[in-house]
Amino acid sequence: MVRESMSITLTPEQEAWCKAHVAAGVFASVAAAARQLIDERIAERAIEEGDDLSWAKPYVDEARAAVARGDVLTLDEHKSRNAARLAASRT
Repeated sequence: MVRESMSITLTPEQEAWCKAHVAAGVFASVAAAARQLIDERIAERAIEEGDDLSWAKPYVDEARAAVARGDVLTLDEHKSRNAARLAASRT
């Protein structure tokens, strides 16, 4: 198998993150970090692209039923409820 090399340019933040993780012993090198992170993201994308979201149907059906029953909050009601909970937790 012939292996071609490729150069990429990391942002300063990406490079700093990789170097910190190399220094911590998480990766053997910045290149190894980049390869592993790219491999992981490719695997995640493959799962995402193959997901038909059928798992979400029961949640959508439940939400539609709640709306049909009128069991909903306005955004202002939601914000008010959360503000009250936050205030109560601070006392």
